[in-house]
Amino acid sequence: MTSLTSWAFPWVRSKPCKSEFFSRHSDCPNQSIASVQPSSLFLAELPFDDLINKRNPRKDMTGHVKPTRVLDANTTETREIDYSEIPLIDLAPLFGDDAETKQQMAAELREACMDIGFFYVKNHRVPEAHLQDVRTQTEQFFALPEHVKTKYDIGRIKRHRGFVPVGALTAGPDEDPDQQEGYEVALELPADDPDYLTGSKLFGPNVWPEELPEFQSGVYSYFESVFALGCKLFGAFALALDLPENYFNRELSKPIAQLRLLYYPPVENKRPEPLMGIGAHTDYECFTILWQTEPGLQVQNRNQEWIDAPPVEDTFLVNIGDMMMRWTNNLFRSTPHRVVTQTPKKRYRFPFSSLLTTTR
Repeated sequence: MTSLTSWAFPWVRSKPCKSEFFSRHSDCPNQSIASVQPSSLFLAELPFDDLINKRNPRKDMTGHVKPTRVLDANTTETREIDYSEIPLIDLAPLFGDDAETKQQMAAELREACMDIGFFYVKNHRVPEAHLQDVRTQTEQFFALPEHVKTKYDIGRIKRHRGFVPVGALTAGPDEDPDQQEGYEVALELPADDPDYLTGSKLFGPNVWPEELPEFQSGVYSYFESVFALGCKLFGAFALALDLPENYFNRELSKPIAQLRLLYYPPVENKRPEPLMGIGAHTDYECFTILWQTEPGLQVQNRNQEWIDAPPVEDTFLVNIGDMMMRWTNNLFRSTPHRVVTQTPKKRYRFPFSSLLTTTR
């Protein structure tokens, strides 16, 4: 059950209609098109909210999702810190049967999610071979000529998969376009999948470049490994919320989960102000699992300072998104972050976004 509002009008109820989808204009496109089409606030009464609310009483008074702040991405003070200020959590207990060590891990996770909303994870069980394969295939794709890459432009594809060129995205109407190229991959579903046949852009088969015969196997093997990690992390979040470990399992039958292969072109001449690979933003999904190979990611702390979140060997970096913050009544933090591009080196990142949603 969902309710809608605008800035000046009261809440109205939106009733479900058989064989129809409900579409809502959100903050991200709203910011990208300079607010030509406004984004509404909404209140969603989720099927598992009652239990979560009992464990984590509401901490805000409004009860709706607040619009993402468009942050000044170019003038905020930065400082270098040791990565230990972002917690490192050992996931080994999550793959075992010892309830006590799982609870200890969950307590560490809860503190990290409440404090900064970012944490590194080790002992994640993603094979090293899958990491190397996805990097190799990513480098090969972005090295292709521009006219080849644009064959797979996401704007030409029926579903939300494919190539995203430099300048296609921006963090807000007053920000410069993001200096990155991307390639979107999602859960692989057959062309006769019922949700795909209804016209949903979020379901269906992926788009695989025919010029790279090993691209599909190399990239999708990584997708499946990180997808499995995401499912395990949902169990960890459940424990951190004092819920049964399998609490979210029922929602994972066909989730919207997206892998983005990102390439940041080199910057030859250092600028007085940082160039944004990705402008300051918060993620809208439940959480993101990031494998990064080069520095450049920065996280905003409580003092409004930008702190570096560099790569740490044999780890992933996980951050909480707006959806998880909402579900936990703002107990967990969705923290602003950005990517600064100031190096002549080519850089690659591999964010995997987990949106807990399902079709029935």
